Amino acid sequence: MSLRLAAQAVQLAPRLCRALRNKAALRPVPPPRGNISTPEAFLKAIGRSAESKVTVESWEQLWKLDGPRLKKAGLAVKDRKYILWSLAKFRQGEDPLDFAHPPTPKKKIRGHGPAVQNGKRIRSRRHC
Repeated sequence: MSLRLAAQAVQLAPRLCRALRNKAALRPVPPPRGNISTPEAFLKAIGRSAESKVTVESWEQLWKLDGPRLKKAGLAVKDRKYILWSLAKFRQGEDPLDFAHPPTPKKKIRGHGPAVQNGKRIRSRRHC
């Protein structure tokens, strides 16, 4: 009976545990399209100065990038997410001119907002 339970636990383990291998390496590498034939051209096409943040020698290495490798390269979370999202969009057949967009601008108002709005002083609310 215990041998049978152990066999079931071994079968469930890969599904319940997070994979530590690079899943991006298992996905197919899309062929270069249009004027995007090098990793530098792709990173320049998606914008946000990604070409200066990531150094990749070959087209195949670009498509094997994953989060831990980008983190080891010193990229911020927003940059990692944007580059991986862009790789997925290109893999689905979309053109970078269609999906690339600039970063969100910095907030102009910090904190809980201005003390004066529409010419009237805003009184603080009670926090219960």
